[in-house]
Amino acid sequence: MNDISSVVQAIRGPIMLITLGSLVAIDYAGVYGFWRTWPILIIVFGLLKLLERANAKPAPPPPYPGQYPGQYPGTGDRPPGGNAI
Repeated sequence: MNDISSVVQAIRGPIMLITLGSLVAIDYAGVYGFWRTWPILIIVFGLLKLLERANAKPAPPPPYPGQYPGQYPGTGDRPPGGNAI
């Protein structure tokens, strides 16, 4: 896993809790109600996931079927397609 990706994954929980606490404090102060600010939680979560995926290594491509002997299920070393005489 990439370094930045693992850091973002590690701090996702604390950042979400800090955001939630800030929104509750804003609600308690009477500036905005929580019912108006809760979508910020979804936005922060989405930004953190975007950062995590943008810095992650891409998955290796799957191997080509039949690249090695015995890869075709149930046919031994023969490729699918029936018997050719």
